[in-house]
Amino acid sequence: MCYTPAMRSFEVVAPFGLAGDQEAAVAALAAGIEAGDRFQTLQGVTGSGKTFTMAKVIEAVQMPTLIISHNKTLSAQLYREFKGFFPHNAVEYYVSYYDYYQPEAYVASRDLYIEKDASINDEIERMRLSATRSLMEREDVIIVATVSCIYGLATPGIYATMTCKFARGERLDVDALLRRFVELQYERNDAVLERGNFRRRGDTLEIWPAYLEDAYRIDLDWDVVGRIRRFEPISGKVVEDLDRARIYPAKQFVMPQSMIEAALPGIKAELAARIEELRSQGKPFEAERLKTRVEYDIEMLQELGYCPGIENYSAPLAGRGPGEPPDTLLDYYPKTAGGKAAYLTFIDESHVSVPQIGAMYAGDHSRKQSLVDYGFRLPCALDNRPLRIDEFRERIGSAVYVSATPGPKEIEDSARVVEQLIRPTGLLDPQIDVRPSEGQMEDIYAEVQERVARKERCLILTLTKKMAEDLTDFLGGLGLKVRYIHSEIETIERVEILTQLRAGVIDVLVGINLLREGIDLPEVSFIAILDADKIGFLRSVTSLVQIIGRAARNAAGKVVMYADRMSDAMKAAIAETDRRRAIQQDYNAAHGITPRTVQKAVEDILTRHAEEAAGAAETTIETLKKSYNIVVPAQRRKLLAALNAEMLEHAKNLEFEMAAAIRDEIKRIEELGAAPVGN
Repeated sequence: MCYTPAMRSFEVVAPFGLAGDQEAAVAALAAGIEAGDRFQTLQGVTGSGKTFTMAKVIEAVQMPTLIISHNKTLSAQLYREFKGFFPHNAVEYYVSYYDYYQPEAYVASRDLYIEKDASINDEIERMRLSATRSLMEREDVIIVATVSCIYGLATPGIYATMTCKFARGERLDVDALLRRFVELQYERNDAVLERGNFRRRGDTLEIWPAYLEDAYRIDLDWDVVGRIRRFEPISGKVVEDLDRARIYPAKQFVMPQSMIEAALPGIKAELAARIEELRSQGKPFEAERLKTRVEYDIEMLQELGYCPGIENYSAPLAGRGPGEPPDTLLDYYPKTAGGKAAYLTFIDESHVSVPQIGAMYAGDHSRKQSLVDYGFRLPCALDNRPLRIDEFRERIGSAVYVSATPGPKEIEDSARVVEQLIRPTGLLDPQIDVRPSEGQMEDIYAEVQERVARKERCLILTLTKKMAEDLTDFLGGLGLKVRYIHSEIETIERVEILTQLRAGVIDVLVGINLLREGIDLPEVSFIAILDADKIGFLRSVTSLVQIIGRAARNAAGKVVMYADRMSDAMKAAIAETDRRRAIQQDYNAAHGITPRTVQKAVEDILTRHAEEAAGAAETTIETLKKSYNIVVPAQRRKLLAALNAEMLEHAKNLEFEMAAAIRDEIKRIEELGAAPVGN
């Protein structure tokens, strides 16, 4: 590529050092990476500091790194942690930039065409562009991503050439520069400068790169660059003077007009062949529909260099043949002289992330095949796709699976499995009892009463929603403060319930799947698993071990399995927990450590503190709702606008749980008859 990456060492900055078995884990993983091992596994228990271990491995091997997680919430949490550990390096965030996404689809059985509908989060789009730009300019890059990293992007070589650069004292063809900005998908707006826009004011050019929080101001002396400044677009404050600057594209799928023109004959030929094929199949209506749609797209590409759904033509535009995999974020990482990946990959919560990566291709292909069959898209649309799992594995270099419960495939792949069982707090895996299901309600009541007296909390896991609701009614009738939680409970209410549990407003939470990674409940000291011997996903070895881990944040943690027999999954989960607990006890005894419960402040995640001119002001959804009468249309619209602004602010701050909660509340109010936001 035509750039020289900046060289800077990865350096971890933290107020603490390696503890427990973290040092041994770092040494083993780093040795494996340097020895060329393709795959390793870090099997670390909940609370053992796996993220810090990952950071120290990066520091040890000094390699650009990709960290993949299976959802935005966990990715945001990892991003914030790594941003703190590596303040002097480029830590980036790469997830799907849609707040809402409805893909294009056709349901043949109902003759229903669903047009693509999406709401793009501008801040996440900026961060995605910042990630690819960092890979173009420097080597000390860590990107925290979701599986969106296996979807297609512009070819890296083309992306690297789609830039414009200028230097102080350089002679410019100003009109050519402005045309270049347009080629890079920037829009001209001489009135208001916004991200992704540029403007000209006399001898001054201003452009706000889509990937930066600051903008550039170029002062011209006729056609010579007299001065280049980076400034804050809102305040106008100059941040620094520059000798030179380079502008990268405003979109991640870009290419020169010459390549678009070169690809059009191939697209036209594919269209003609496909029309003939559809007519031969007795589908004249589908043939005419395809002809109309594609000819319109071709005209747009000729005139503007862009069309809605341009990604569906990515294969012919990039010169790829049928079936060839697309270029993705993985291809932007450096390679060795032999073309092999020269970066490190961590796959967090691999027991979930690896199956998710493997499942992406089939679902995408099935949806697009229907569009192709019924004349909505050309066959080349099938090649706008995510990577298959084998293609993904080929493109990553040294990889480390990270999970408390890695799957069989991860273990089979791994040259070594590194265990991390010691928690810095000295906490042990919880004790486990197996008790008969007969009389379980009385037994649970006694256990809960004991925890209530100690101001601790309890979780009870059932197999069905009805059982969760009935059990909640039963325990509530005994005077316990209890709530249930399952998929029919809206996001806003779920987060309120979790906050109430931690705060002691309720003592018992009943649910089906309370495993969700990211739920941290140190007050929970008792977990009851009903029907523990049943066979299925919710009572598999992996699920049981993950459930048990929910009680590992409290020094008095205890799990009781209620069952009529000992299933194989129960035996394996109990054996693994007992093995870990014995190792942890021996370590604590040898080092004189007394386990201590994790102390974590209880924060209402529906509350956001905003700095205002007069000081800090606290606002909640309930406060907003009390400020307006939703029966009055005008006030209802104002409430929706306020909630929408609150949702976007949380999304900008990567607080996706809060954003989702507010989104659900907006939908609920709109369903009551409210007009859409902005009307």
